[in-house]
Amino acid sequence: MPRQTRYIVPDVAVHIVQRGNDRAACFRDDSDYLVYMAHLRDRSSRLGCALHAYCLMTNHVHLLLTPASPGACIALMRDLGQRYVQYFNRRHDRSGTLWEGRYRSCVTESARYVLACYRYIELNPVRAGMTRDPLEYPWSSHAANIGARPDSAIRPHAEFEALSPDMAKRCSVYRAIFDDALATSLIKEIRDATNGGYPLGSDALKSRAFGDGIRLAPGKPGPRAKEAGRVNSGSDPELFG
Repeated sequence: MPRQTRYIVPDVAVHIVQRGNDRAACFRDDSDYLVYMAHLRDRSSRLGCALHAYCLMTNHVHLLLTPASPGACIALMRDLGQRYVQYFNRRHDRSGTLWEGRYRSCVTESARYVLACYRYIELNPVRAGMTRDPLEYPWSSHAANIGARPDSAIRPHAEFEALSPDMAKRCSVYRAIFDDALATSLIKEIRDATNGGYPLGSDALKSRAFGDGIRLAPGKPGPRAKEAGRVNSGSDPELFG
């Protein structure tokens, strides 16, 4: 079955997940995280992709960004993949692929979904049991988005800025929304949309996507898909993407 066309809309946020091949670690030490972030800052700025949130997990990466054009997003992930893999293979004396196929993504529109993706991304280490507070995890945008440290890579989304016209108040409001758990149903929506490439947003966005030939929901799973689901049912979705 042909894979679905990747749906990217200029000036609409997109949630991206890229996983390590065969669930292997794509970051082994602090230097790896720092090099990835250096490339991410450089390429997102040069290619016109506003980065809103990120989390670098041990074996996968989450990004929330808004591209100025569909090509900007594609170029960013291509350049990141090539540059980081070259570095990683040299540093760790390895060869071959590092990433598991193509990255997964979904366009994300409206306050409900944009802010949910912010939280979903920055809560990954908490759900994975790596930390109790997202602020304790050093390789995410959470500290920057609550005003605890500067991060030149981060550009606030319009829905984030709408939390308050005052920057300090905005960071405080954003931090407070982490006091409530992200609904399980919303987590499932984000995961399903990202893995399937379905849009998350308003009826207008979904109508546009449907008009462009994009599926809006998964089809009925066949026997092979069901079998794969049974095989992978014991995996931790946060550790493995």
